[in-house]
Amino acid sequence: MPPRPIWSGTISFGLVSVPVRMFSATEAKELRFHFLDRRDGSPIGYDKINKTTGEHVDAAQIMRGFEFEKGRFVEVTDDDLELLDPESAHVIDIHEFVSSDEIDPLFYRKGYYLLPQQGAEKPYQLLREALAESGRVAIAEIVMRNRKHLACVRTRDTALVLETMFYADEVRVPGEVPLPELRDAERTMAMTLIDHLTAEWQPDNYSDRHRSELLETLNKKAQGQPLPQPAPEEAGEVVDLLDALRKSVQASKAKRTAAPRGDTSVPSAPSRRRTARKVS
Repeated sequence: MPPRPIWSGTISFGLVSVPVRMFSATEAKELRFHFLDRRDGSPIGYDKINKTTGEHVDAAQIMRGFEFEKGRFVEVTDDDLELLDPESAHVIDIHEFVSSDEIDPLFYRKGYYLLPQQGAEKPYQLLREALAESGRVAIAEIVMRNRKHLACVRTRDTALVLETMFYADEVRVPGEVPLPELRDAERTMAMTLIDHLTAEWQPDNYSDRHRSELLETLNKKAQGQPLPQPAPEEAGEVVDLLDALRKSVQASKAKRTAAPRGDTSVPSAPSRRRTARKVS
């Protein structure tokens, strides 16, 4: 059974409108845990209560509110939110086209697939091919879940993808970053290490090994099997930066020599825990 669309509307650019449906492009795979009553192992539920009286409140009696002064609220309804910009509620409004290289990935939030509604296949395909040929992405705004989002529309294979984005005032500026002096030899060795570790991006080479190992451990615990004990941590040591880079390059050469031809898999991280080395 195909997933249900979470939003439907039109992509608008110039005088062209493309009716589309939106689907989530990703899904989280985290393990979900429950809170239990230690006395009998029963799951713990959560109750919505009135903070003034302490009494239970039914879902039908709960409304959305905005605190405009300390302790004073005004009700906010869906109609109130649509009054702000009712025409944009079901429109992906494209403002401009830019090179994707100009966008810092820090601005991206979450990705969604955009698929054409029946009868909109041709303008959809026209927009997709135009974006692909130009090498640009569309910067747009969309109202979704009672909030206006900045968004980027781009191509992925034969589909269009919309990625919601942070507005500029939502991206934090880092604090002052120290800039110590580096030796030329250190820069050269760092670039050599990057060259040795450079490969084509193969997302299938990566998986959440921590999740798999945790699930295996929990299954063993549920069956009463003994759990493996973690290895003792190695003490941290201070090493010379240039020496550490040189040894890293040598290790990367050795791994490439040992790997079978055509093998692009990512080597497993060592299971033995150790603290990060400090460099001088």
